[in-house]
Amino acid sequence: MKSPRRILLATVAAAATTLTSGLGFAASPTINLADPPSSLNTDPMPIQIVDAYPNLRISRPVVLTGAGDGSGRLFVASQTGEIYVFDQQDSEVEEADLFMDINEAVSYKDRENEEGFLGLAFHPKFKDNGKFYVYYTTSERPHVSIISEFSVRGDDPNQGDPRSERELMRIQQPFWNHNGGTLVFGPDGYLYVGLGDGGKANDPLKSGQDVSKLLGSILRIDVDTRTGGLPYGIPTDNPLVGKDKAWPEIYAWGIRNIWRMSFDPANGDLWAADVGQNEWEEVNLIRKGGNYGWSLREASHKFTLGGGKGSGPRPDLIEPLIEYPHTDDWGKSVTGGAVYRGKQTPQLDGYYLYGDYVSGKVWAMKYDKASQTVTENREITWSHLPVFTFGQTDDGEVLMTTQSGGGRIYKFVAK
Repeated sequence: MKSPRRILLATVAAAATTLTSGLGFAASPTINLADPPSSLNTDPMPIQIVDAYPNLRISRPVVLTGAGDGSGRLFVASQTGEIYVFDQQDSEVEEADLFMDINEAVSYKDRENEEGFLGLAFHPKFKDNGKFYVYYTTSERPHVSIISEFSVRGDDPNQGDPRSERELMRIQQPFWNHNGGTLVFGPDGYLYVGLGDGGKANDPLKSGQDVSKLLGSILRIDVDTRTGGLPYGIPTDNPLVGKDKAWPEIYAWGIRNIWRMSFDPANGDLWAADVGQNEWEEVNLIRKGGNYGWSLREASHKFTLGGGKGSGPRPDLIEPLIEYPHTDDWGKSVTGGAVYRGKQTPQLDGYYLYGDYVSGKVWAMKYDKASQTVTENREITWSHLPVFTFGQTDDGEVLMTTQSGGGRIYKFVAK
């Protein structure tokens, strides 16, 4: 077994290897939202987006999440390296408490704005063990992503302890963009990690289809065990365990740069929005062992830029549920959201809420699992500010942020 540091600094473990999922995922054809079938309900949603905390401002609010501990607290992480916390019911809050500050350890620059503090997830047993997990770009050296475990302070469980850091992964990124960064715990208790293809354009390292690289994939690890000398465990049912020239941490691949993924609290489906390059944005349901096509395909289309040959449809390449083109009407950078499972706005129950960073548009999508078909994609009108990120409270409410206006948080309510 390789040492943890050698493994986690490597971006190429072996010669390029292409594997097919071989799992025969069936799916309906991708829906192009700009040219939808007549069966798709596109009526505007009778929902409005309003300030959830009108007096609160948090700079670059990149993560919103509950802790799953029944406390009713909302944690908001800034891309610059601070985690704030407040009572989610306090709509009049003016200043959030500082839960933990690792700003000095985090590298964030406005000109390299896909780095910084990018991910935060609380252990499923956080109430008992006080552990939480962070994905950030380190200030130690250029373009290195770190995934670490932290704990609350022994003398104050309402404060995270920066000194408690236990590093799990250190990933050298070839460029500053396409870092991914989402961390989420699945219903199986494992930690899922979204990694971009490494950046620049045209997937120059061909990471998306090369499972001998960690990049361009979703990882799945067990933070409660150890495999060999690693600081984490590798679930034995991960799809590439035992495969030659493949990283066993990989759960799915063919990814360009997922900007936010989330589990549906009701049924465990893993939703992910993958940011496109020149022409298409897409939303996917992630399956174990799934190959999502990049950079053979961009959404459901052959991709040939950068000298690649591209590919037509193939049984081993999973097509997205929906796609939309790069236009002023639709947008140019999808922001993934979450499936609404709250009680405050029952009209949204079961809708996947997502948006676009460039156009500022927001949609509610309905997916019929039995027929594997998107049946609705309905716009929610608002001020069209850049949609920075989405998050979900422990009771299923979905929130949304923009960095405009000093960093604001919004909620969804009936008109």
